[in-house]
Formats: sequence, C-alpha cells, structure tokens
Amino acid sequence: MVSGDGGTPGYVDGCLTPVRSEDRDAYLAFAAESALVFRDHGALRVVEGWGDDVPLGKHTDYARALDLRPDEVACYSWIEWPSKDARDTGWQAVMADPRMADRTMPFDGKRMVYGGFTPIFDQRMGAGA
Repeated sequence: MVSGDGGTPGYVDGCLTPVRSEDRDAYLAFAAESALVFRDHGALRVVEGWGDDVPLGKHTDYARALDLRPDEVACYSWIEWPSKDARDTGWQAVMADPRMADRTMPFDGKRMVYGGFTPIFDQRMGAGA
C-alpha cells in the first residue's frame, strides 16, 4: 500500500443500494440497526450515504449499475475493518447474529452491488494540511 498518512491499510466493504425515496427513514433505521451488529462483530466504522448529486453518465453511471427506477435513489455505503481476516470473521458472526434474522430489507437486495476491497492508498487530511 502506498501510504499518505492515512494509517493502517485495513479492509473495506463497499456497497451500492437502490432505495425508494419514500423509504429513506426505513432505510436509515435498517442501516443504523445493522451498524450496531457490524460494530459488535469487529467493524471499525459504518457509513451510509444518500445520493443527492449522482449524475447520469454517457456510458455508465450509478443509475445503470443499479437499474434505478424513477422513484429510487442510489445509496453508497462502506464498512471499515481492521483487516481482511477480521472482516471475514466479522461477516460470519453478523450472518449468524439473531438480530439479523427475519429482517425486511427496505430496498431491492437483488440489485445491490457490493464487494470487498484492500486499500492501496489512504490519504487523510489533518487540521494542518
């Protein structure tokens, strides 16, 4: 990894999710409940973003990637882990956690795009930067 004062490499899960605009509050509640479970199983940070400046591209874009409907918004989220091993162990525990059972997802999970990533560069800007 090329370091730019960002710290340790860790591991990151990234996710794009199509969410109906009217389901924003339900999505936020679902995400907040899920974040507690992820944190309990080793995640360092969970971030959810609600798309508000997501332009259409000439060849590809978030809308095409998610097959967005007119009433949907692209949400971008990520989970930071201390390592890939911690992530793999954490995900197993999350999937076995009873708090995650029988939950209704306020989005179409079939159109989610997700994956795990090893950081290759991390630049954090401090107050003196």
